[in-house]
Amino acid sequence: MSLQVENLTVYYQTLRGDVQSLEQASFKLADGEIMGLAGESGCGKTTLGNSLIYLAPPMKYIEGRVSLDGEELPIWDLARMNVYRYKKISLIPQYAMNAMNPTRKIGKMLSELLRSRKISYVDLLPEIKHRLDIVKLSQDVLNMYPIELSGGMKQRMVMVLSTLLDPSLLIADEITSALDVSTQKSVAEMIVKFRDCGCMKSVIFITHDVSILYQIADSILIMYAGQLAEKASTNVIINSPLHPYTKLLISSLPKVGVKYSEDKLSGIPGTPPLLLDPPEGCRFRERCPLAFEKCLQAPPFIEVENGHFVACWKETPA
Repeated sequence: MSLQVENLTVYYQTLRGDVQSLEQASFKLADGEIMGLAGESGCGKTTLGNSLIYLAPPMKYIEGRVSLDGEELPIWDLARMNVYRYKKISLIPQYAMNAMNPTRKIGKMLSELLRSRKISYVDLLPEIKHRLDIVKLSQDVLNMYPIELSGGMKQRMVMVLSTLLDPSLLIADEITSALDVSTQKSVAEMIVKFRDCGCMKSVIFITHDVSILYQIADSILIMYAGQLAEKASTNVIINSPLHPYTKLLISSLPKVGVKYSEDKLSGIPGTPPLLLDPPEGCRFRERCPLAFEKCLQAPPFIEVENGHFVACWKETPA
């Protein structure tokens, strides 16, 4: 098992109180697994991803354990986590196209990054060139500034930067959101290729676009309002979801070849709750068409079938 998260709870500190952005998250990620992480804006996807690698203020660790390859990560301690970042766990951040230093040539930037990890740039240069070939970038980019690259080229370059030391876990946060459709597909396919080449063991792929996950993910984890709603294989989530929120999320996706006049898309009524003062019980209760009295209690996130986890009283065995 590559990654194991148990009861991870992280809040954001504000002048008005704590924003309860991540509550009691528990899940596992196997070696070689690409797990998609999906949900509406503000549901806690990025908070979950960042808390695994760089839990910095105003984020506040409340409780929980995170283990990677059998070793517990001190996620609450920024300094102690430094030895794990980049080598064991790495991140492609949101807006990664702007993540590179505009005043440094890419080769110089790579050299400085590797030196900070006490690794020789010259010794690793053959592998750098090999990975540039994988993402279909010319070796000339090493002598270029980031501004000389297109958006898609920058994104692929950041993929090389983030995976150069073969981390056990790669967190890819919204890496396709600012790209055109053809480039989105290319970048997503390269994540799979990097996994298959052993550039990393496992991937958490954070996105709003469930259609991309259908193409590349082995499993999908759905979040809502800071809590886990459902996790299963990609095929099950797309074709046989159990949680009412997942069903509504999937039903809002357009189908190829189906006209709007034939099958109108259904949205999700209402809006997500404010997490400064979230509602009691199931946080989807006020928008859920199946809500009943027991939903005033928070449902557990349990395995209802082999590999299929859901947090819904309607699906909990009696």
